[in-house]
Amino acid sequence: MEAGKDVIAWIANKMKTSTEEAQTFGTMLVAYGYIYPLQNHKKLVMCNDDSLYRFQTPYFWPTQKWVAEDSDYAIYLAKRNIRKKGMLEPYEQAHYNHLHEWLNHKWDFIVMQATEQYKAGKERKKPDRVVFDCQERAYWIVNRPPRRTHSAMDCGPERLTDPSTDEKFTFDEYRRKNMFYQQAIMRSKVKSSVSLGALVKYITTYKNHDPFLAPCLPSNPWQTDNDTYWTLNMRRVELPTKMRVERWSFSLYELLSDLRGRDDFKIFLKKEFSGENLAFWEAAEELKWGTASSMSAKAETIFKTFLAPGAPRWINIDGRTMGLTVKGLDHPHRYVLEAAQTHVFMLMKKDTFFRYLKSPVYKDIQKKALSPEAQNFRLVANTI
Repeated sequence: MEAGKDVIAWIANKMKTSTEEAQTFGTMLVAYGYIYPLQNHKKLVMCNDDSLYRFQTPYFWPTQKWVAEDSDYAIYLAKRNIRKKGMLEPYEQAHYNHLHEWLNHKWDFIVMQATEQYKAGKERKKPDRVVFDCQERAYWIVNRPPRRTHSAMDCGPERLTDPSTDEKFTFDEYRRKNMFYQQAIMRSKVKSSVSLGALVKYITTYKNHDPFLAPCLPSNPWQTDNDTYWTLNMRRVELPTKMRVERWSFSLYELLSDLRGRDDFKIFLKKEFSGENLAFWEAAEELKWGTASSMSAKAETIFKTFLAPGAPRWINIDGRTMGLTVKGLDHPHRYVLEAAQTHVFMLMKKDTFFRYLKSPVYKDIQKKALSPEAQNFRLVANTI
């Protein structure tokens, strides 16, 4: 028998680690049943105090892969029931009643085995009998813990599945597997050459806009102490840089992700008298990322502004999407506008976005965009 603080000190000395890590490792040894507490056996933790612990006999180690079967646990509970004269722990009594009902067809055999083990135990010397009872109780505390208690034995693939046993599937599982494989076979495959071509195109497009792959103007703030780059690329500057404006032309997503680009896009839509689609998209984003307390009020405002008959900024989407969206707004949640928002985004992507790139608004911002000159900053070491 050893005190918990002595075990932790021994682990810390042997593993050359801190006391906290040694205590955590000791708790793992207790949780897996290599060490068991003698005083408070219900809490499978290693305490850094004078609590007594004892090493478990190798027969009960998890590495022996002795499966804790229900029949063995029933024999153990029946033996404890005989010794304690019916005074079991509440969770043990619940297990006992369940196993009595579950294994009722061979309960006479279980009671007979428990009686024989109890008689054999009484023939041992008292110290040996006490030690064996503690070891057996510790084994079942680890493998059959009290209800609502986490067990370390539930973790690990070898504890959940046995690769040597044949898996049994129900008819419904076979049906779902068959449907999955049929859909996988019918699904169109993308050639590797097409995927590689798309990857090369993406890298070629974005490589000049990565500050680590290409020099950024006027200087890289991560390599120097000059933060002009961040100042020029603030969220809503009056005049953006040419690299930033060029990035807007890559995709509608890039344009809307940049608040400065979105403001410029709004100017174009205002001249086109078609700003309701972008306004609806922004309202859907606000509903998606807003607070839960304001969700119902925002949903009602969106319905009255964009979806209700005769709404001041009514959006033009197909009837099916409109019906599903309006029906979903009866019980609003964050993603209730997902379908309508995607539909509106695709409309802007296919039509409005390309007209914007050809418009005087975009060409004008291209001309006015800043093109900062490269600056070389030399790092000077401080000398004393």
